[in-house]
Amino acid sequence: MIKGPLDADGKVTMRPYTPTSTNEHKGSFELVIKAYPTGVVSTYLHSLKPGDEIEVKGPIMKFRYVPNFKKRIGMLAGGSGITPMLQVIEEIVQNPHDKTEVDLIFANNTFEDILLKERLDAIAKKHKNIRVHYILSQSAPEGWKGYTGFISTEIVQKHLGVPSDDSLVLVCGPPGFMEAVSGNKTPDYKQGEVSGILKALGFKENMVFKF
Repeated sequence: MIKGPLDADGKVTMRPYTPTSTNEHKGSFELVIKAYPTGVVSTYLHSLKPGDEIEVKGPIMKFRYVPNFKKRIGMLAGGSGITPMLQVIEEIVQNPHDKTEVDLIFANNTFEDILLKERLDAIAKKHKNIRVHYILSQSAPEGWKGYTGFISTEIVQKHLGVPSDDSLVLVCGPPGFMEAVSGNKTPDYKQGEVSGILKALGFKENMVFKF
């Protein structure tokens, strides 16, 4: 959790961010933060200079990963929602005894919007149990081999397969993305019911985790 500036009413702003570094990395942590025009804390952080200090609280655990607790993990990420997915992937690939199969479907507006693409591609190239599938909703560059448009039931079914007690689907992204894919969390940040594409495909609440 990072403390931002005071808002228009003089109240403190804070936002949670997921480190992209693993727990094995000691002494510092890495964050990937995209600045949004209406993002009070993200624009504040992007205005800082090297050497400036920020106030941080945490860690606040949302999801505890246990090696091999599922045979397969599906991941649906939109935009900066990639960060918790990368952290789980990094935990999997650093353990040679972890055989979990992962399919990540990563949606963005444009090619330039794709965060951490080189890192994801390098992991997928080295580890055959990690597969990354990109979707661009707007313009795609010439020679683009990924999907174009929006995440659909067909795409999810193709890469995540049928619902199973041996699998889990992780979801993270902006509110519109969450609503279409899995349903948003409740106002008090509980998981809530599964809706959208995942419900249409038969996934139940115990098969889905929303960051």
